[in-house]
Amino acid sequence: MLIRIKNAGMAGKGAVSLPYSGIKMEIAGVLSKKGLLKSAEKKGRKIKKTIEIELAMDSSGKPKIQGVKRISKPGRRIYYGVADLKPVRRGYGFLVLSTPKGILSGDEAKKNKVGGEALFKIW
Repeated sequence: MLIRIKNAGMAGKGAVSLPYSGIKMEIAGVLSKKGLLKSAEKKGRKIKKTIEIELAMDSSGKPKIQGVKRISKPGRRIYYGVADLKPVRRGYGFLVLSTPKGILSGDEAKKNKVGGEALFKIW
């Protein structure tokens, strides 16, 4: 999902369509709250559901998402506690975690005093 969004932005596309899943929708919600996506909507019904994502661009027409680094992978899960949550790229990026309170950014997780599985860093 993340690489599809990044590649669509680098190719100059304004929108991208992905197969639907609940976790993808939660991640898209976090990214749109942070201003990296304009919108994320669920389209379709039953087995033909998709997520339509509109990318956010800066004033010069470049995509706001410049890079993504996946942290947890199926072969190796990485967990962070509250004390381990540090700024990403000196504050220009952020961390996305899967916590007991749902999918949260690093800032929100620190405010709620919860840790969890580190999914990815984005800037």
